Amino acid sequence: ILSLDKDTYEQLGLEGKPSLYNHRKPMRYVVTVDLTDKSLVPGKKRYQQVLISLKERLQLTSDFLLTDCHSDQDGHLKAFLSQYTYEKCRPTLSTHSLRDLLCPSLQSSDPQGKSRSCTPELFLEWLGAVNLNISCENSATSFLSTYTCPEPCSSVSQALICTVTGFIPPEDLSALLQELRKYFDAPKFTFWVSLAVHGFVDSPVSWGTTEHGFLKGGENFYNFVCFKNQDYWLHMATGAHDGCPL
Repeated sequence: ILSLDKDTYEQLGLEGKPSLYNHRKPMRYVVTVDLTDKSLVPGKKRYQQVLISLKERLQLTSDFLLTDCHSDQDGHLKAFLSQYTYEKCRPTLSTHSLRDLLCPSLQSSDPQGKSRSCTPELFLEWLGAVNLNISCENSATSFLSTYTCPEPCSSVSQALICTVTGFIPPEDLSALLQELRKYFDAPKFTFWVSLAVHGFVDSPVSWGTTEHGFLKGGENFYNFVCFKNQDYWLHMATGAHDGCPL
């Protein structure tokens, strides 16, 4: 999927459609090239058309992020990359410990917040505030924030925020989620854990092939809240102008 400005789109010569996030006149276009289509094989007319457009009409150079998802056992990806100059990147890890943290009370069976439980929406807001190191105490001496922890709440002696930044495949995210659930094996260690996954802000797509309005926002994430009884909450979010992920 290519997200192109008007001039580049006209030079490329491939059929596309106006972006959903244009102003009065289309200034940006989206071109979809389905590499799994039967017409995109060497010798086919469609294949030649795409090849000429990309190699002759418009000689674009781009940087790519690739991940092998641990499936490159035959070394095909490594052999392919050997033809180019590339840099191997590794995810970065940072941790931040919090003490005496005001934390909302959660009941997995009460997502409406009717019986002494915080709602999923208010919890997500609180989680974002904590991650950004925003005080939730609404101190009279603070001129930066009047935010308070949702009620009902209680003080937690210690919490940990762990941030991994990189191009992380779904298989690794699934494995990480399973590792987090092992914390429930320790008695009275924790009643819930949360895993938030953010997509690239400037990605041309967000959920599936839905166009991402990164020029008007950039929100693109989901969040799991897992409970000790195997229940979970799932938040799925995009920008206000994006298509619904469901």
